[in-house]
Parts: sequence; structure tokens; C-alpha cells
Amino acid sequence: MTTRHSALPAPAFLALLACLCALPFPAMAESPLGLWTGRLVADRGSCDDETRDTSTFQIETRHITFTPADGSILLTGVPEKGYAHYHAEALIQQPSGAPFPMVFEAHPEGRTIVGTYGTPRCRAHIVLKR
Repeated sequence: MTTRHSALPAPAFLALLACLCALPFPAMAESPLGLWTGRLVADRGSCDDETRDTSTFQIETRHITFTPADGSILLTGVPEKGYAHYHAEALIQQPSGAPFPMVFEAHPEGRTIVGTYGTPRCRAHIVLKR
């Protein structure tokens, strides 16, 4: 028994290849889903705890998580349609009972994701890479 492989005729294959090569770069880029890492850099305030270690940003189809300094507090959110913008947050209650909001905003920039992290005592930026 012989197996036949159907292949596109050469002109059709070349036309398909030309169409794919003409697509803008983002259409051919990798999916943003997965793990991204980087190190927070303090812009203002006291950010020593947040800048001491690598931070992780995880993008799933319906959920995002940012972990500053790979600690135990997770900022969570939902990715915007088309993955053009990300917003994650956590609201921690301090021992005094006062709220302590933590916010992460980010967007894709080339092959990276750039973001800003903020709390009442710290503001920092980050460039995340795969």
C-alpha cells in the first residue's frame, strides 16, 4: 500500500508564503501566554523588598498573575481582549487594619512587556522577558 502526500503546487505554496511574509510582525509573533520575568527598578519611595529578587508575570487565556520579587503575594487580573493591556491588583489588610493596595499595569512593547508597579510606599518599573 502506498501513501500519497498531497502537497500544494509550487505556485500556490509560493503565494501562501508571500502572504505570510507580508503580515505585520505582531501577527507572526509568539503568543504572549506563559511566564515572563524581570526585576523591578525603583522609581520612587521605599522599594527594597520588591526590587531584591526577580518578579514573575504569568499570562493565561483568562487570568493574569504578577508576583513582585517572587514573594507570597499575588496580584491578579484578567487580560484585556487582544492582550494589549494588563491590570492586576491585590488589596492586603495591614495588621493595623488599614488597606494596602498593590497595583500592576503593563503592555507589550516589541518582544517584551513593560510595566509599572505601585503601592502606597513604592513605585517601580519593569521590563519582562521570556
